[in-house]
Amino acid sequence: MSSQVLSTKVECRVPLDGRRRQMFIDGKWVDSLTGAWIESRNPATGQLLGFVPSGGKEDIDLAVAAARRALSGPWGRLKPFDRQKILLRIAELFEMHWEEISACDTQDMGLPITRTRANRQRVIGMLQYYAGVATNISGTTIPNSLPGDVMSMTVKEPVGVVGAIIPWNAPTAASIWKIGPALATGCTVVLKPSEEAPLTPLLIADIMNEAGVPPGVVNVVTGYGSSAGAALAGHPAVNKLVFTGSTQTGQEIIRASATGVKRVSLELGGKSPMIIFADADLDKAVPIAAMAVYANSGQICIAGSRLFVEDSIRTEFLERLVAFSSQLKVGNGMDEAVQIGPVISSRQLDKISGYINSGVDQGASLLIGGSLLVEGAYAEGNFVAPTVFANVTDDMTIAREEIFGPVISALGFTDAGEVIRRANDTPYGLAAGVFTRDIKRAHQLGNALQAGSIFINGYHLLDPAVPFGGYKSSGYGREGGLEQIEGYLNTKSIWIDNN
Repeated sequence: MSSQVLSTKVECRVPLDGRRRQMFIDGKWVDSLTGAWIESRNPATGQLLGFVPSGGKEDIDLAVAAARRALSGPWGRLKPFDRQKILLRIAELFEMHWEEISACDTQDMGLPITRTRANRQRVIGMLQYYAGVATNISGTTIPNSLPGDVMSMTVKEPVGVVGAIIPWNAPTAASIWKIGPALATGCTVVLKPSEEAPLTPLLIADIMNEAGVPPGVVNVVTGYGSSAGAALAGHPAVNKLVFTGSTQTGQEIIRASATGVKRVSLELGGKSPMIIFADADLDKAVPIAAMAVYANSGQICIAGSRLFVEDSIRTEFLERLVAFSSQLKVGNGMDEAVQIGPVISSRQLDKISGYINSGVDQGASLLIGGSLLVEGAYAEGNFVAPTVFANVTDDMTIAREEIFGPVISALGFTDAGEVIRRANDTPYGLAAGVFTRDIKRAHQLGNALQAGSIFINGYHLLDPAVPFGGYKSSGYGREGGLEQIEGYLNTKSIWIDNN
């Protein structure tokens, strides 16, 4: 990390200077009624960025009440074109403030600045997509079989108050993935960001306030999952819950949703297979397979961390993978040359270290990495060297459990039938990757793999119009696309007897 060139300092409306912040409820900045605070630190340097309120049930009650008032107030009477204008104005402001947003994300949760900047098209594209959706929500007139003159039709109405709980690994994108469809459909939102990366969601609330989002429509309550998150999930006046996070927490969300019989959308964990056939373009497949895991230091739900390589090319592929991994720069994400930043916390660091130790203990071959970086400029941060294990078997812990760190587990295979069976042998089903030049095989794998997103000869391909979500223990419901929008709407049937 010597000779690092840090990104130009950006003034932030949520200054990262150690001060205390406030939550955003009913269009106002307020302290928590608990009087407690949570510190936020830069995971690359240990620098204190600030304190956020440790919200609790009383704060959630206030935020949900504000969201309910907004539903029956001016927001509930806005026309679709007015909601579209607000969303487009938010997109304009995101464009204006993107450097500020990306710098806040990088310092708050570690993703390199080059990658937070690169998220611009995706996030602003989401806002523009939701703006387009806002004016295209409609019911239908349905012919029926009743005698005489009886008309039947449907109308679409907002589901109501949405409780949104997001993780720390993508604060900006996750916030917009939840807030955007709510604004498009006329819902209101109470957002509970992760206590480990809460600052960018507060910045987003400020931008939305500037864009003219009415009071109570978007509320942001910071706090711990066990207090603020649990209160939001179980609140009787919340109509829908949307959650991104671990499968274990998702199960708790499901149990809490029984209060009020809430609608629920869950985007949960994964242990995604990346499958490399012998006919693959290795010049393309090696870097993509590597960054399918190393991106965001492995802290990404669709990380292709089970790397299946056909036996005939396994040696060559792994040699190339190790060479690629050895050239990656790890460090402070504000250094524009850095490709892998820190993991979020010392707790996550310990968890990843435990998985690496289990891989060694269970007989996997450590090809590169496997160490925590603790010397010099790394000393105050949470850094893990890019790690590749070979000779992994399907029953090893590193092949079964989600690590959420920059650790690749490489396995061999002989044919398509075998790898399909083994790839599907997991409780998860979020994503899968396949590299092959054989179009017939590509279709075979695309149809046979049990996952919500199948990437052929690429990875991390996302678009606002394309639904994203999981099978099995990776959740249900979808983010993006018209499938997501339907989850924020109620369908009402209206009958008119003209006889």
